[in-house]
Formats: sequence, structure tokens, C-alpha cells
Amino acid sequence: MTRARARPGGRSAAKQEAVLRGGLTVFARDGYTRAAIDAIAREADVSTRTIYNHYADKAGLFAAVIVASATRVARARTALLAEHLDRPDPDLAGLARAWATPDPEFAEHFALVLQVRAEVHHVPAAAREAWLDAGPRRVQAALAARIGRLAERGLLHAEDPDRAAAHFVALVAGEVSSRTVNGLLPMPPAEIHASADAGLAAFLRAYGPRR
Repeated sequence: MTRARARPGGRSAAKQEAVLRGGLTVFARDGYTRAAIDAIAREADVSTRTIYNHYADKAGLFAAVIVASATRVARARTALLAEHLDRPDPDLAGLARAWATPDPEFAEHFALVLQVRAEVHHVPAAAREAWLDAGPRRVQAALAARIGRLAERGLLHAEDPDRAAAHFVALVAGEVSSRTVNGLLPMPPAEIHASADAGLAAFLRAYGPRR
């Protein structure tokens, strides 16, 4: 994977952050193939030379953009896990509703994810893997670890915590994700909660504690 060129200094760091924000907006809107460095420079209000001072090429910039964005989402997701499950009385119902509810802060990220899926064979493989490691795989591992601990306490029955984690996400958030197109379209909160509740009920029928 093409890596960013490190540049010291606060002003340079601010410009690099502007480039990452601009890159997210343009890549989310245009996808990897159609996105142009000129368009990203305009969005970030920097010169194309500034972009090339930090990144060797579009592939390197794309990798940096999607990893930075995925890292922010993963941080928010793991915070939800800690809030609802790292406690004496785990709140699976609260987690399910929070997990299913789209966060407007990350709308561009999930628009970018849709773009990646649409042109998966055109996105650099190294960038795809870096994104998966920084985001989905990191979150999956964090959820699986907590499901494993709940199983050890007898609060769930999960012989394969990794698979149980995948099923939890699919069941509590799959319908909402489909209806809202990864959170890009509106859905009434009451319907989101009803979908999450039904998904959690299905999850617990499969993975609830054995009596």
C-alpha cells in the first residue's frame, strides 16, 4: 500500500486533515475510480501540490482516507460496546437499538463503503484490506470478545463468538441498513427500535442462555 509522506509541523498537519476530510467527501460522492485529485483539492481548499506533498498518488490518499474514517467509526462502535456490555448488568437491548440507529456523523463514511462495494474490483486491494482491518474486523473482534465473556458468565450460549457477533449485527441492524441504504435514507426511530428489538429477540432465541 502506498503510504502517506510524513510532514512535521502544525500547519502541515492541519492541511493534511483538510485533505482527508475533502477526500472523504469526494470519494464518498464519486467513488474511487471517478474521484479526481483536482476535485479533492478544491473540496479541501488546498493545492494539488499540497496533496502530493503528503500522498504519492490517489491510491495512497484513498487508503489514508478510508482508514482514518473507519478508525473513527470503529472507535465509536467500541465505545457503544463498552457502554452497554462492560458492566455487571449487560444491556443487550440498549446496545441493539444503539447499533441499529444510523449516526449522521458517519453518513459520508457509509456512503464511501457503498462506493467500495460497488467498485470492489477497482479499489486497490491493499486499501480494502487496510479498511477492513481498521474498521469492520476490529469491531467484529471487539464484539466477539465481549460475547465470549458473556458466554463464560452463562448470560449467552455461544460456542463460536465470532459467528455469534456476525449474527448479532446482521439481526439487529440488517433490516435498518437495508431500508436506509447504510443510513443514507431516513427511517422513523420507532421503526428502527422495533426492528432492533425483533432482531435481538431472534438472536437470543439462537444464543440465549441454556436452561
